[in-house]
Amino acid sequence: MQNSISEAPTPTDYVARRGHRRGLMKRGQLAFMVALAAVDILSISLAFWSSHAILARNPEIVIGPYLEFWPLPTIYTLVLITIYFAQRMYQRRRPTTLLDEFFHIITYNVFATLLTVALLTLLFRDLEYHRAFILIGAALTILFDTIGRFLHAQAQWFAQARGIGDDRVLLIGAGEIGQMLVHKILYQPKLGYQIIGVIDAGKGNRTNLPNAVPVLGALVDVPWVIDKYGIDEVMIGLPESSHQELVNIISLCEREKVGIRVFPDVFQFMASEVTIDDLGGLPLLTIRDVALQGWKLTVKRVMDVLLSAVGLVFLSPFMLLAALLVKLDSPGPVFYTQERMGLDAIPFKIIKFRSMRMDAEAGGPGWTIPDDPRKTKLGAFLRRFNIDELPQLINVLVGDMSLVGPRPERPVYVEQFRQIIPRYMDRHREKAGLTGWAQVNGLRGDTSVVERTKYDLWYIENWSIGLDMKILIRTVLQTLFGTNQNAY
Repeated sequence: MQNSISEAPTPTDYVARRGHRRGLMKRGQLAFMVALAAVDILSISLAFWSSHAILARNPEIVIGPYLEFWPLPTIYTLVLITIYFAQRMYQRRRPTTLLDEFFHIITYNVFATLLTVALLTLLFRDLEYHRAFILIGAALTILFDTIGRFLHAQAQWFAQARGIGDDRVLLIGAGEIGQMLVHKILYQPKLGYQIIGVIDAGKGNRTNLPNAVPVLGALVDVPWVIDKYGIDEVMIGLPESSHQELVNIISLCEREKVGIRVFPDVFQFMASEVTIDDLGGLPLLTIRDVALQGWKLTVKRVMDVLLSAVGLVFLSPFMLLAALLVKLDSPGPVFYTQERMGLDAIPFKIIKFRSMRMDAEAGGPGWTIPDDPRKTKLGAFLRRFNIDELPQLINVLVGDMSLVGPRPERPVYVEQFRQIIPRYMDRHREKAGLTGWAQVNGLRGDTSVVERTKYDLWYIENWSIGLDMKILIRTVLQTLFGTNQNAY
């Protein structure tokens, strides 16, 4: 296969080119890290200066010049930067989402505040400061640091989209999964990946592979291709391969000291955590079951009732307006009910504002697609901002649905999917949701049902209150400001 590509470089040429390449990559990543540390230090300094200015303007508080309190912001800065380094907040090849960053910043600033007070008490016993000084400073640090890191993330994404600090990627597998990974990389250049080419493993049809992505060889050519093109990272998109085949492929890559990522099959995806039990002394691996059990069910139900009730009260004027507009826009009822499959595959009637014509399903059930011609004029607007879904708060309140969970499907589609998608019915081990982990990650409407199922199963087995809140916040942000899930 090597004769299909130009002659391989000499070892000397390869070492020089790859060394230069890695030098540029490391310099770019080092620049990102230094800039991020500067953002944090500037945020802390500005926060405590602002805190002092706020207190100095209060006539009821007597506070000395800012420089008298230099130990407080200095220790806080050292403590917070140390915590950030320990928690790998600077060692990020790619920016994290805004919400993840925000929650981390809050947590680490709380710890920094407590440690700073303890160190001041131990080292500077004579220093007198108003408690509000450190509390306001910490609060403003959270605000300024969140804004600063968000702007830094935008700058890093912008730079990586233009090849600064990016990784050269070789994809192994030209089948359906490989094509999905290729499109993900090509359509989101700010992730910082430059896809160099694909290795055809001889599994699957590669007809949908973009012309801009060349096939560079077969599996036996992997070490040589890594050398020739200075690959930094290898992605293996062969979930259908046996474990032995994956081991062989990984061994080919490991010789070249590159990063390796493997797209998991369904079992690997769900078996990220296992426990070891025994059966009369015989060891057995227990794959983690659903996370939502016992008291967690009660917590989730309480949250559903409270938030759905509050939502119905505060959104009722908008819902009344939407109902009036639906009635005026086209003939037919305001609400549209449809049978969907919920918890334990028990059907229920889902409630929505009608966004399609009355004869939309005259020819039978149809899958919703972008620019669906069956939508009414108002229906397109309602769907753009998810207003048609608001009546489902009633389903949540009465217990048919949850605020967060796998989106419910119609029985006719469930019957089809259960025949072809492994573990599809496991989605019905929890209540259907108004929004879900798959939806906030861009898998809405006419998208891969297989991929949505994987996201739904991951959510079911990793549930937490924090995850639900994160999904709800991302849903609101994406609805108001667009569907770019990477920004949140």
